[in-house]
Amino acid sequence: MTKRNRRTFLQTSTAALAAGLSPIGAALKDDVSTSLARNLTVTQSAPMVTSNEGKKPLRLGLILGIGRDPNDAISKVHDLGLPTCQVFVDEIDSVLAGRLRQALDKYQVEATSLVVGGPGREVWDFYDGPLTIGLVPRETRELRIAHIKKASDFAKHCGIDAVQTHCGFIPENPNDPVYKETITAMHEVAAYCKRNGQNFRYETGQETPITLVRAIQDVGLDNQGVNFDLANLILYGKANPVDAIELLAPYVQGIHAKDGLWPTNPRKLGEEVPIGKGKVDFPRIIARMKEINYRGAVTIEREISGPQQVEDVRAAKAYLEKLIG
Repeated sequence: MTKRNRRTFLQTSTAALAAGLSPIGAALKDDVSTSLARNLTVTQSAPMVTSNEGKKPLRLGLILGIGRDPNDAISKVHDLGLPTCQVFVDEIDSVLAGRLRQALDKYQVEATSLVVGGPGREVWDFYDGPLTIGLVPRETRELRIAHIKKASDFAKHCGIDAVQTHCGFIPENPNDPVYKETITAMHEVAAYCKRNGQNFRYETGQETPITLVRAIQDVGLDNQGVNFDLANLILYGKANPVDAIELLAPYVQGIHAKDGLWPTNPRKLGEEVPIGKGKVDFPRIIARMKEINYRGAVTIEREISGPQQVEDVRAAKAYLEKLIG
C-alpha cells in the first residue's frame, strides 16, 4: 500500500463521509537560547486534562476532517456510537467554528483535540519528511507557527481544550542548532495555547520517545502533552509502543488506535494495516494504560478510503471495546 499524505487523507475523508459512512480518514541566537534555558522549568508530569473529569476512561473516538459541513461529519461519529472525536480542519474561520460547535453540541460528541497540519508541502517518508514536516523545516516554520496560533483561536471558539500536531523530525542531538530553533518554535506555540487555556499535544512518530521527552522538558511549559500514536512509532522504526509507554506515560493525553508493520524499505515508512493485523500489542498497551490510570480517549485512525475503511473502523471499535471492557 502506498503511504498517503496524511493531511490530504484527513481532508478527503470528509467527502467520503458525505457520500457514505466513511469516518476517517531565523536561526536561534546564542543569547536567546541561553536566556530561554535559564528560565525554563523542567516538566515532570503532564497537566491534568479537565475535560476527562467525570467521564469514562478509555472512551473511544475517531479522527476525521470536517470540510465545510461539520454537521454531516459529526453525525457520522454519533451514528457509529462513538462518544469522542479528534477534528482536523483545513480552512479556519469563525463561521466554520460556529458550525462545528453547534454540531458537537447537537450530537453530544466530545472533540478531544483540534489536529493541525501545514500549511505547505508535507511528505510522509524518510527522505523528504525531515525537509517538509512540522516546525523543524526553516522554510515553512514561521507560517506554521502562525497557522497553529490561528488554530488555537479556532479551538477556543469551539470549546476544544487541546491543539495537536506533528512537530517533525526533531533532531536527536540537543546541540544541533536546528534542535534549539525547534524548541523555541515549540515554546512559542505552546505558550500561545496556554494563554488560550489549552494543552498543546505532540503526536509521536518522527522522533524517538526520549527525544520527545527531552524536547518537552526543554520547552518547560506545564500545558504540554503527547498524543500517543501507537502505530507511528513502528511505522517510523522509532520504538516499540509497549516500551515507549514507560517514557511517555506522564505526558500521554491522547491515543491513536492504529496498527502497522515495521519499515523494510529504508526510504519509506512501514505499512499501516487494520488493527490486530500489525505489530502493535493492543492487549498489553490497554492493560498498561489502565494500570497508569489513563483517563483520556482512544481515537481510531485508519488511513485508507472506501468501503473497506468503514469495515475496518467498525472492526476496530468492536475489538477495542472487548479489551477496554
